[in-house]
Amino acid sequence: MAFPPRPPRGNFNPRFKKEQQQEHRTNHMIRVPQVRLVGDNVTVGVYPTQEAQRMAQDQGLDLVEISPQADPPVCKIIDYNKFLYEKKKKEKEMKAKSKTAEVKEIRFTPGTDDHDFDFKARHAESFLKEGNKVKAYVQFKGRAIMFKERGELVLLKFAERLAEFGQPEGMPKLEGKRMLMIFAPKTQKKKKEAE
Repeated sequence: MAFPPRPPRGNFNPRFKKEQQQEHRTNHMIRVPQVRLVGDNVTVGVYPTQEAQRMAQDQGLDLVEISPQADPPVCKIIDYNKFLYEKKKKEKEMKAKSKTAEVKEIRFTPGTDDHDFDFKARHAESFLKEGNKVKAYVQFKGRAIMFKERGELVLLKFAERLAEFGQPEGMPKLEGKRMLMIFAPKTQKKKKEAE
């Protein structure tokens, strides 16, 4: 069986591909008649693009378009690779600082005893102190669904116990064979400790 002929490919231009991938326009990619130069190593003002490119070349640096929407576009004469490195470093630091909160689950049954309740409540308190959310639910098995009031009482008692560390995002709600309630950590406490 013969395969159909491949469609002809367009001319591959590696320079064009690089231009498409790059986040900012640099040097020869800036094709406007004039640009506004800003930065430490230049006299701020509007320059013809070719002159700005020549100035960057003389300093052994790149002409980088920082604000393309401005009229004329705003450019800086900088080391582009160093600029990208610093930018990535800042983004990484920001990501590290914004720790994502997890949702920790605590499971009860309608007949959870006091000892078990206290044990689970202590765990929930530590989760909330760490800045995580807590999803508490009562699992009903078989005919236990008939005692959904007991489940609601367990969750409301739990909410009362966690009042110092977290606040409920709503009243207990029934979803299938489980009744759940979500608690968010209290942020005011952290602010007070920081002051």
